[in-house]
Amino acid sequence: MKKLQALNKMTAPKSVMPEKVIQFGEGNFLRAFIDWIIYNMNQKTDFNGSVVVVQPIDRGMVDWLNGQDCLYHVNLQGLDEGQAVNSLTRIDVISRALNPYSQNQAFMALADQPEIRFVISNTTEAGITFDPSCKFEDAPATSYPGKLVQLLYRRFKTFGGDPTKGLIIFPCELIFLNGHVLKDCIYKYIELWNLGEDFKKWFTDHCGVYATLVDRIVPGFPRNEIKEIQQKVCYEDNLVVQAEIFHLWVIEAPEEIAEEFPADKAGLHVLFVPSEKPYHERKVTLLNGPHTVLSPVAFLSGINIVRDACNHEVVGKYIHKVQFEELMETLNLPKDELQKFASDVLERFLNPFVDHQVTSIMLNSFPKYQTRDLPGVKTYLERKGTLPEGLVFGLAAIITYYKGGKRADGVDIVPNDAQDIMDLLKELWATGDTQKVTEGVLGAESIWGEDLNKIPGLAALVKKDLDLIQEKGMLEAVKTIL
Repeated sequence: MKKLQALNKMTAPKSVMPEKVIQFGEGNFLRAFIDWIIYNMNQKTDFNGSVVVVQPIDRGMVDWLNGQDCLYHVNLQGLDEGQAVNSLTRIDVISRALNPYSQNQAFMALADQPEIRFVISNTTEAGITFDPSCKFEDAPATSYPGKLVQLLYRRFKTFGGDPTKGLIIFPCELIFLNGHVLKDCIYKYIELWNLGEDFKKWFTDHCGVYATLVDRIVPGFPRNEIKEIQQKVCYEDNLVVQAEIFHLWVIEAPEEIAEEFPADKAGLHVLFVPSEKPYHERKVTLLNGPHTVLSPVAFLSGINIVRDACNHEVVGKYIHKVQFEELMETLNLPKDELQKFASDVLERFLNPFVDHQVTSIMLNSFPKYQTRDLPGVKTYLERKGTLPEGLVFGLAAIITYYKGGKRADGVDIVPNDAQDIMDLLKELWATGDTQKVTEGVLGAESIWGEDLNKIPGLAALVKKDLDLIQEKGMLEAVKTIL
């Protein structure tokens, strides 16, 4: 065993660059995605910028980060064109990390730094909210948008409304059109706190809040392999973060923003586009969509891991059918682009380093099907005049999973969803009548926001699939639609 060194700027080289980015959030995702992207931009372009991390809530990891002088390793794992990759990169782009609750003066002083240009955040879906109880005098405001407005107003005052001192803001929270939601919150605070028309005009004209879509699976701290990784890097790094190789960042912003933030020039998969919507639909449809239906089909066929489901001679064909013959047919981007993305998704599902349990995807399956797969069912029917067999079978598999009980090999089936959904399924399955189960589930407007019995042919096909699964078991039933 090698003797490990502490990881800090005395033991490892650390670049010193102008602070250009304020980052709200210090968690695994931002460190393995945004900070990794900025590291690559510094290596491969003239960006030459560092990041100041701001902890968005009063408890967090900034002390850990500062304890290592904000140095840490990213461990990328996965398949790249069929080849297994397992790389380690030391990231040195974070200059310092602040807790605005205990270091409010230092936090607010960021607004006075002329070279600051970007604000990037991932404060979870709950972070972009307007909280009317926030006061302008709070040090700091509790909500993320509130803190951001405090910072923007201080900058506006410091630089006397200088048009060149506006900020470019990229939220990365997993909310559709996150930039639009954040901008709306900012305007509400400007009104609530009476910050004046001049400030509002400066913000509108000289700051940009852009919707973005992020995509990278980040398992996080490698608890099981940490000792082995520390031996490899020869440092006692307690902030290692693991992520898959695949990455995609879609930013709904004009070309001039790409000039200032040249991630695409660094050979990274960062797209500046006029509308994020088709890419959002593509991700939800071709990544989340197949996940939602493969999980119950795989689990009830005796398969526990996503990778094993993709490699299975029957279930693998089912996943391929749903992905390439059904879901892909419902989207509007160029075919070759969709083909590439769909193939990349399957390669990600096959990641040899990640044992993705299908049961972890089964949580709240009905709401997931409603947002990820139901739009595809409707569009396919509209375009082709028939229902997509694989997607409908996936719904029947979810309904069967929610029956509970035991799998053929004796493993417990433990559905997990909102209590009203669980109660409804229990009540319907207690009738022992698949017609009643079908009509009851499809008619549950509390789940779907509509009565799905009205979709031509859907009830008949779901009932047929339920009967097949009851009679033959999952694996034999899947074969009938291939």
